[in-house]
Amino acid sequence: MRGPREVILGPLPALGRPEVRLVLVSATVLFTELLLIRWIPANIRYVGFFPNFLLISSFLGIGVGIMLGRRFHDLPVSPFAIGLFAVVVLVANVQLNVQLKSGSELVFGIAANSGAADVNFVVLPLVIVMTTLLMAAIALPLGPLLRSMPPLRAYGFDIVGSLFGIALFTVLSAAGTPPTVWFAVLGVGLLVIGLGRGLTGWSAASGIAMAGVLFLSIASPALGGRDIWSPYYRITKFVGSQLEALLVNGIPHQSLWRYDDPRKEPVYEQPYHWFPARTFDRVLIIGAGTGTDVAQALHRGAGHIDAIEIDPVIAQIGRTDHPNLPYDDPRVTIHIDDGRNFLRNSTERYDLIIFAFPDSLTLVNASGNLRLESFLFTLQSFGSVRDHLDSDGLFVMYNWYHQRWLVERLGGMLAESFGTTPIVRSWDGELAILGDGPAVAALNGGPPPGDIVDPPLGTPPIPATDDWPFLYLLTPQVAPYYLAALAVLLVFAGLLVAGSARVTRIPIGRFSPHFFVLGMAFLLLETRSLATFGLLFGSTWLVNSFVFFAILVSVLVAVLVTSRFRLRRPRVLYGLLFASLGVAYLVPPEALLIDPPIVRYVVASILAFAPIFFANLVFTYSFRDTRTADMSFASNLLGAMVGGALEYVSLLTGYRALLLLAGGLYALAMVLATRARLLGDRELERAEAVDGTEALAAPG
Repeated sequence: MRGPREVILGPLPALGRPEVRLVLVSATVLFTELLLIRWIPANIRYVGFFPNFLLISSFLGIGVGIMLGRRFHDLPVSPFAIGLFAVVVLVANVQLNVQLKSGSELVFGIAANSGAADVNFVVLPLVIVMTTLLMAAIALPLGPLLRSMPPLRAYGFDIVGSLFGIALFTVLSAAGTPPTVWFAVLGVGLLVIGLGRGLTGWSAASGIAMAGVLFLSIASPALGGRDIWSPYYRITKFVGSQLEALLVNGIPHQSLWRYDDPRKEPVYEQPYHWFPARTFDRVLIIGAGTGTDVAQALHRGAGHIDAIEIDPVIAQIGRTDHPNLPYDDPRVTIHIDDGRNFLRNSTERYDLIIFAFPDSLTLVNASGNLRLESFLFTLQSFGSVRDHLDSDGLFVMYNWYHQRWLVERLGGMLAESFGTTPIVRSWDGELAILGDGPAVAALNGGPPPGDIVDPPLGTPPIPATDDWPFLYLLTPQVAPYYLAALAVLLVFAGLLVAGSARVTRIPIGRFSPHFFVLGMAFLLLETRSLATFGLLFGSTWLVNSFVFFAILVSVLVAVLVTSRFRLRRPRVLYGLLFASLGVAYLVPPEALLIDPPIVRYVVASILAFAPIFFANLVFTYSFRDTRTADMSFASNLLGAMVGGALEYVSLLTGYRALLLLAGGLYALAMVLATRARLLGDRELERAEAVDGTEALAAPG
């Protein structure tokens, strides 16, 4: 099966092979997607709380790019490189801020009285548009390449390229490289793609644009100059009045206080004021950060401290820059880990456990609405804390909570977990500390001697759980600004898809409802799987990278199985899919918290990945026989975009209910497979019969 016109360079014939080019383009597309999701929120303040919008925009852009590739795949100059240069100039030189105003959802780092302009409805649409257009530009070559070989073969090489892209970006993140390196790698990818197509103009434009990007990076913090990049944040050191502080993604995050500095927040001292006669020998600090809480505990006589910090770069800054050098003390053991994961795997018991300002200021990944600390503040997590306390132990947590209802929620969860009314003290209605555990129970409901506590808390909102881990949401709801942004995105998507179809003369019947619904369902399934693995193994960047990689590997295995074994009845595959969804629904994730970890990993992997594997078999079965691989793939990506919007249902129902929604969508896909799957193929055949040409299949 011959594909579209190819130009193969003499010195680099291998790069002209469609299989090699498809791998290169797919790797570059996924690398670009990860780069934008990682880089844009680090520089456009507060967009870091909404990276799922970037993921949705990426799906939209890739789908539209595949459509436009039917007409514009052989442009002599790279529109992506030029567009990327324009976006870099914009982000590096224009301060774009989003100010959220809501009393029913908290976003740490946003002051209620901030004077920043309220530009929600300018910035988010701008981010959506520029991400979509960039991804559409980089995806232009995908459509012709998908049509240049049998569908399953093309899909397999696309997945191989995607695996390479995610592996490369994971390695660069692990090495702590700044965006300057990311853009340089991307530039090399663009050059290689251009050379493989024999398009010197494409390569020249890519080279000039990327050289401009690298020139800007010399002085711009937006691209890595002067800043430190951890796997989670762009970290900026700030020194003033003999105090060193850290900003993450441009937001004040934490200060490196000396233990005896009178300016530090009073919560650091409060546990020791409540129990002045106590010496807490064994201490666990989750959210240890740069070490101020650790320095305070050492000063108060701790014999051993386990300090848990999820960000290795922040911990290293504390090791080298904190004025008390607490991490150099032999009594301290630092663990780079997710706090909930450490609690699950530890068998130690402690006199004092502290949740020390563990607010992440970011979502853990671009799919779902989880923050790094989401599973740390659930009823099940507090139960794990209870199990790690000694018979007279104390558990405290403190933060700038800003809203009284959040303190009341945490107080109610503590009371339910420990069976004791917690003690609370707050300052100015913003900063607060809560304490509970056997030490508080021994007070018999009274305040600690000689100290001040708040009056009893009011009726708490519903608790956060492992299934609904949305601590900062007052009630199950989708915030109005989310709904507004989603509405803008969907309207923009509809207009863009319709306009692209008109420009490329693609009949509306070419779109596949079957593949569209499959894309919706799979995105929901993937979101729930990421949440499950975040709960079981920690919400770290490395866990998420491994899960994404494993999902792509399962897709590749499904391609190999489908190509080797030709099932005649897809109902068998759907039956296995529905059965695996039912088991995953009936077995809640907390039932999988078993030891040893290797057993937990094997059992959880089977239950979490069985639906994904069977879903991939369903997809590859249908994709194998399509005669419009590019439009089927584009339909699937556009469906995934809508699935990304549907994932906000989890804010109302929790993550478990996503399995029911995904099951309903797969049932609809099964119905559509009988009648609607090949609508695009039939429309293509009619168009070709009328035109007497294959121009639509291989333009140019």
